[in-house]
Amino acid sequence: MEVTVKTAKQLRLTEEEFELIKQKLGRTPNFNELCAFSGMWSEHCSYKNSIKWLKTLPREGKKMLVKAGEENAGLMDIGDGYGVVFKIESHNHPSAIEPFQGAATGVGGIHRDIFTMGARPIASLNSLRFGNLNEAKTQHLLAGVVHGISHYGNCFGVPTVGGEIYFEQKYHTNPLVNAMSVGVVKNGETVSATAKGIGNPVFFVGSATGKDGIGGASFASADITAESAEELPAVQVGDPFQEKKLLEACLEVIQTGAVVGMQDMGAAGIICSTSEMSAKGEVGMRIDLDKVPTRQQNMKAWELLLSESQERMLMVVEKGKEALVQAVFDKWDLPCSEIGEVTDDGILRFYMNGELEAELPAYELVLGGGAPQNNRDYIQPEYFDKIKGFNPDTIEVPDDLYEVAEKLVTIPNIASKRWVYVQYDSMVGTVNASTNAPSDAAVVVAKPTNKGLALTTDCNSRYVFADPYKGAMIAVAEAARNIVCSGGQPLGVTNCLNFGNPYDPGVYFQFVNAIKGMGEACTKFDTPVTGGNVSFYNQNPDGPVYPTPTIGMVGLLDNANKKMTMDFKAAGDVIYLIGTSRGDINSSEYLHKIHGVEFSPAPHFELDEEFDVQQKVASLIQQRLIESAHDVSEGGLFIALLESGFNRELGVDVVASDYKIRKDGYWFGEAQSRVIVSVKANKQAAFLQAMEGFAFEELGEVTTGSVEVDGMNWGRITEWKEKYDNAIANLLAGHDEEHALSAL
Repeated sequence: MEVTVKTAKQLRLTEEEFELIKQKLGRTPNFNELCAFSGMWSEHCSYKNSIKWLKTLPREGKKMLVKAGEENAGLMDIGDGYGVVFKIESHNHPSAIEPFQGAATGVGGIHRDIFTMGARPIASLNSLRFGNLNEAKTQHLLAGVVHGISHYGNCFGVPTVGGEIYFEQKYHTNPLVNAMSVGVVKNGETVSATAKGIGNPVFFVGSATGKDGIGGASFASADITAESAEELPAVQVGDPFQEKKLLEACLEVIQTGAVVGMQDMGAAGIICSTSEMSAKGEVGMRIDLDKVPTRQQNMKAWELLLSESQERMLMVVEKGKEALVQAVFDKWDLPCSEIGEVTDDGILRFYMNGELEAELPAYELVLGGGAPQNNRDYIQPEYFDKIKGFNPDTIEVPDDLYEVAEKLVTIPNIASKRWVYVQYDSMVGTVNASTNAPSDAAVVVAKPTNKGLALTTDCNSRYVFADPYKGAMIAVAEAARNIVCSGGQPLGVTNCLNFGNPYDPGVYFQFVNAIKGMGEACTKFDTPVTGGNVSFYNQNPDGPVYPTPTIGMVGLLDNANKKMTMDFKAAGDVIYLIGTSRGDINSSEYLHKIHGVEFSPAPHFELDEEFDVQQKVASLIQQRLIESAHDVSEGGLFIALLESGFNRELGVDVVASDYKIRKDGYWFGEAQSRVIVSVKANKQAAFLQAMEGFAFEELGEVTTGSVEVDGMNWGRITEWKEKYDNAIANLLAGHDEEHALSAL
C-alpha cells in the first residue's frame, strides 16, 4: 500500500515526524516500517516531550550499580554482595478501558522488568487514583483494578506490601494505575538488555504472540475519548501462571552462562526489544518473523512487530549454547524459538517467509538515538490566579471540632484502605516484615541477607496541582520521611510522572516545574532517580487529571529486625510532636472536602526544615529513645494520632500547646515536616536532652483506650477504628449514604 502523510497521521505520527522519517531513511517508508516508527516514536517509548527535562534530574550516586535509564530498572548496592532492583510504571489507559486486564498486565510487565535483569522480584507496590467513589463508574473501575492487581500478584507469588490510593473527581474518566516491583540480585549476576556478538543467535522465549495489545504504546500516547473503548485490542491479556514459569526459566537459563543479553517485550513489542537491544550494543539484527511462535494464524508483519502480548522475552544467546537454552525452556514447557541473529551493521532487517518486510536503522528508532526530542512551550495556568487569591480568613473555624474529625476519618482519601488491601496476598514469599506491626513504609527482608528494604510510593497530587514545584518536592520528602520513620536510610527513587497532554502549555508548565522540584529534593536527600516512566495524555473531557508525579522510593535497614513502627506501645508513654505546629489549612483534606475549596496554595513546606526533622528522627531511632514514629500527612495531626493508636487499640489524652494559631489548622492542617513519636517515661530525660535546641512539643500521653482532646472526651479508640476501617466498605455497600456524600 502507498504510505502518505494521511497514513502517518492515522498511526499518530505528525506530518513533521513523517518528513523526518523519510529524511532518516533516505526514502519513503513502507507500511511495516511506518508502524515501527509509530510505536517507537510514540510518547510512551520515545519520551519525545519529556527526555530533555528528565536529563536534569540527579542520576548518579555512590550506591548505584548501573547508570540511570540504561537498563530495564534501577540497581543499587545494599551491601553483603547484593543489590536491589526496582522500578515503577503506569498502565493508565488500558486500565481505563478494561480495568481488570489493564491493571493485571501492568503488574506483570513491571515484574518482567525486574527479572529480565536477573533479579528475583520479592515485593510489589502500587499507586492508584480514581474519581468520586460514590459514582458507579468509579466503583466499577476500582473493583476491576484491585481484582486485576490481586489476581496477577497473588497467582505470580509476589506479595503486595504497600501503596496508596486517592479518590478525586479529576480522575473520573482517566484513572491512574502505577505498579512498582522490587527485586534482589547477587552482585555480578545481572543481565544487561544489550545485544552483542556478531553471529550470536536471537531467541524468542515465553508466551506465543497474538493480536492483543497491538498499538498499545501509541494508544497510551493519546487522550482517552468516548471512542477509546473501540481500541480494546490495544489492551493486553495476561497470564500470571505463564509468567511464573517464565520467571523461573529466565533465572535458571542465566545460570547456564549462555545468555548474552535479555529484554522484556513490553511496550511496542518485538520492534522495541530488537531496536533497543541493538542500538545499545551498536549492532543490528536479522529477524525471521515467521519463526515467532503465534497463537493466531496469518498474522501480518506489522502485527508481529507491534503486538504487546504478555509474558515474552527477547534473548541474545552465545553461539554454540543454543541447546542449553532450549533445554531450560523445554523443561518449563514454554515456547522457545531461534528467530534470528546479531549482525554488524546496525540495521534491523525483518523477513517473512524469506521476503524482506522492513529494513530500519536501530539507532534512529530509539530514545537517546534518532527519536525526536522536542522543546515544548509552557505557561503558568490561569487557575493559579484563584490559588493566589485564596484567603484562609474567609473560612470560619468550626465550633465543633469533634464533628469535623468524625467526617474526616471517613473520607476515602483518609479512611483505611482495608477493603482494597485484604484482597492482596501480602505474605507469600515470607519476606514481609510489616504484618503485625505497621510502619510508615513497608519493610521487607532482602533474603538471603538480614537487611531490610523500606519501600513506599507517595504523591499528594492536590499539592502538585496547587504548586507543581513545591508539591513534587513534598512527594519526595514524604517518601523519604516514611522510610526514615520506619528506621531506614533513603537510597534511591523511581518515578512515574502522570500528566495531561504535553501540547497544552499549562500542563507542560506543571510538568517542568514538578521536575525542577523533584530534582532539588532528590539532591537534598541524596536519592538519585534510577529510572521510571512518563505517562502523558491523562485527560478527562473537562481537562487534565491532577499532575501526579508518583515517587517510588527504596530505603535500607542494616537489620530488618531494627525497624521502627508507627503504633503506640503502652498506656502512659508520652507523646511528642517533632517539628513545628502551624495553623495552615491550605490544600488539606479538611479544606477541600469539608469546606469544598478547590483552589488554595500548597501547605507549608521548607526543604531544609524537612531534612533537619528527618535527621533528628533518624538519630532518635538510632539511639533507641522513641517507641514509635508516624508522620503527619493527610487529615493532619489528629488523624495521625488515631492511626498511631489503632493497632493496639490505645487512645490518647492530648492538649494543643498553642492556640494562637487557628484550632482547625492545628488539628487538621497538613503543614509538612512533622512526626509524632512516643517515649517511655524512663527515657523522657534522655529524649529531652537529645531534642535540646530543636523544634518540638509535648502533646500528652497514650491512654488505655479513651480519646481526650483539649480536656474533652471524644469517645473510645475502638469507635474511631470502626469508622476508619469500614468507611469505604460501607460506602461501596450503600450504607451511611448521606454521611458518605457529605464527606465527599
